[in-house]
Amino acid sequence: MEIHEAGRADAHPAVLPRWGRVVAADGVVPWLLLDDSDEPVTPVHQFLVDFVARGNSPGSVRSYAYGLLRWWRWLVFVDVAWDKATSAEVRGLVLWLQQAAKRREADRTLSAATAGTVNPVTRKEYLDDSYKPRTIRHSNAVIRSFYEFWLDLGEAQGPLVNPVPLRRSRGARPNAHHNPLQQWRTDGQLRYNPKIPKRMPRAMTDEQWFALFGALRSNRDRAILAVAVSSAARAAELLGVRPADLDWGEQLIQVTRKGTCARQWLPASAEAFVWIRCYLADLGAPLEPTEPLWQTLRRRDHGTGLVRQPLNYEALRAVFRRVNATLGSNWSMHDLRHTAALRMSRDESLSLRDVQVILGHAHLSTTADVYLVEEEAEVVRRVHQHFSRHADQQRQPAPVAAAGYDDHDLAVLFGKAAR
Repeated sequence: MEIHEAGRADAHPAVLPRWGRVVAADGVVPWLLLDDSDEPVTPVHQFLVDFVARGNSPGSVRSYAYGLLRWWRWLVFVDVAWDKATSAEVRGLVLWLQQAAKRREADRTLSAATAGTVNPVTRKEYLDDSYKPRTIRHSNAVIRSFYEFWLDLGEAQGPLVNPVPLRRSRGARPNAHHNPLQQWRTDGQLRYNPKIPKRMPRAMTDEQWFALFGALRSNRDRAILAVAVSSAARAAELLGVRPADLDWGEQLIQVTRKGTCARQWLPASAEAFVWIRCYLADLGAPLEPTEPLWQTLRRRDHGTGLVRQPLNYEALRAVFRRVNATLGSNWSMHDLRHTAALRMSRDESLSLRDVQVILGHAHLSTTADVYLVEEEAEVVRRVHQHFSRHADQQRQPAPVAAAGYDDHDLAVLFGKAAR
């Protein structure tokens, strides 16, 4: 990669230096960005303290810390101080992300042949090692938020400008004629944000669901997937459920919503509660009301005896890896949420508002934009029917004119020539 004067970089791909690292920490800030001397990066640490004080979750802190680690590595590469960065550095990072490949601790093995291809069972694309548009947009949002914090402080030694500029729309001010049924637009979009292709949600067919469910190995896995496909809850929301969050009489499960952290009761199917009962019977010893509901069925030795561990997200992903290897598919936990949402949206007895509440969307327009869509397979089926009808019409013989009728008059009447 060439480095121009003033530390500007062009768009040729390169490997960023292995500068710094993000580590978990005890204290107010659950994640820290350390430099090469294993010392916290002071500007980032002060920002993360404020970020935590604004009520953001540990997962968000971790995400922002890794976003700023990438930004700091880019600044080290182009040799620009963090408080002297301009939009040129942001543009260079965006161009690099659009062409670079993610660094992996180990090379791909079994997934090397399928990366970037489409699975024939699910018709979903396998992930490759490129940075997706959503990752680039998140990177821009993290950097802009970081510099907004320092500009608000007004420190004499801080940055003078925010290096992530806005692309303001022409004409009237934003939201001048706001439709109350639509979301509020922010005051300008980030200039270097790439466009995100719209992804069509796809529901599992009954046959695909039965195949997935039949390949599961334990009642715990059957229980959590049955709850997910009936309640449309996210994976992180389900993993936070406790025994106290189960209402057996009303068949409800209480989850903590992503983003708002609000507690909400969601209905689940009777079948899901049957599998939960089977799973709890397999555990043997009863769970405490406040401990995590989902436990690993494999025990681990920590030096003080064998104890069970709460099921985490990586262990849940391992469940899907085993099932996908058996079925030759690439299903994920989020496909169950899409399946539940599309089934509900196509049920005439449920309103769109009902679906919005179950999904936990803040705006009705989000539910409508994502799930009020025509299923691709159904559209293809109707188009094929159209082709068949058109071919049948072409194969029909032309009408034969009876004695005493003029062929020209019949052609005007029926639209094709008579024989």
